[in-house]
Amino acid sequence: MAGHSKWANIKHRKGRQDAKRGKIFSVLIREITISAKLGGGLPDDNPRLRTAIEKALAANMTRDTINRAVLKGSGGEEGENLEEVMFEGYGPGGIAILVEAMTDNNNRTVAEVRHAFTKSGGKLGTNGSVNYLFIKKGILQAAEGSDEDAVMELSIEAGAEDVELNTDNSITISTTPDDFTNVKEALNSNNIELLDSEISLIPETSISLDLETSLKVFRLLETLEDLDDTQKVHSNADFSDEMMEHLD
Repeated sequence: MAGHSKWANIKHRKGRQDAKRGKIFSVLIREITISAKLGGGLPDDNPRLRTAIEKALAANMTRDTINRAVLKGSGGEEGENLEEVMFEGYGPGGIAILVEAMTDNNNRTVAEVRHAFTKSGGKLGTNGSVNYLFIKKGILQAAEGSDEDAVMELSIEAGAEDVELNTDNSITISTTPDDFTNVKEALNSNNIELLDSEISLIPETSISLDLETSLKVFRLLETLEDLDDTQKVHSNADFSDEMMEHLD
């Protein structure tokens, strides 16, 4: 169904973040390292690692850099003792925010995240305070010009939950985490170009804000994304087209 994409806000912020090359490389290296640490260093046996490596290659990271990150995670090379942490809080207008981070110093990271919330008029919450408002989904974005019927048929047969045609003529496919790999492999094997694919936390309902509050929330999300230890930031803010145009 055509219309304003419900993933447009995520895509817009993600595009701005990806443009910061140094930051995105740091995020990818940490994701590769922790993926190898948790699931082993063989991509064929570790879907999370395989996805991380694909993203790194798409970002033009060298194979040497990728291999070093895998070795660090799988114990073949001494490196940081990283752990995954999640922070929950509220932004201006009561917007729920989740921050996924990887850190070797939790006290430092907590202090930085708390400062970002407080400075922006928000508040760092306790565990479980907003996490229940989000659900984990596999999200894939097929390129503009993809055959919509073929994408829909392949995706649904492989277990996708929803297929949506966006206003820019790209196609968004959503899946359960368990079916994500099957859907991705079905599309890849049929030469469907994917602009992006990841398992992400998606708000079950979104909140619309006035322009002034939207801008405050957006600045807070940008500040959180720029922190060294941040991997991903999620919110249930529904940014209007007017605000998006204001930022461009």
